[in-house]
Amino acid sequence: MAKAPVNEVLSTLKSYARKLSDGERTPAEIASALNDWAHESGQTLKAKISEEVEAAVLKMGFVKREEFDALVREVNALKKGKKSPVKKSATKKARVKKSAAKKATKPVKKSMRIGL
Repeated sequence: MAKAPVNEVLSTLKSYARKLSDGERTPAEIASALNDWAHESGQTLKAKISEEVEAAVLKMGFVKREEFDALVREVNALKKGKKSPVKKSATKKARVKKSAAKKATKPVKKSMRIGL
């Protein structure tokens, strides 16, 4: 598996050496081409490593740093007594349900009953 890229690198280097010895390219051109190739290879390798790490992290169930930091901010806000936006809507719904339940279960005075 690792032999193909190594053979590719060696054949590329041999090609550059042949062009240099034949006078087709100058040492500066060869150095520039090698530098560009190394830079492109580095960028490709970084992208592949990043993809693999992302896949492994998701597979293991870890959270991203941004998600963790957001959760820490929300917990700190709750500790300080501030309510989170999600919590506000949930408590408001609960209050509406409670008040509706109170109205439905409130006993009616005997004097207000009709027909008795």
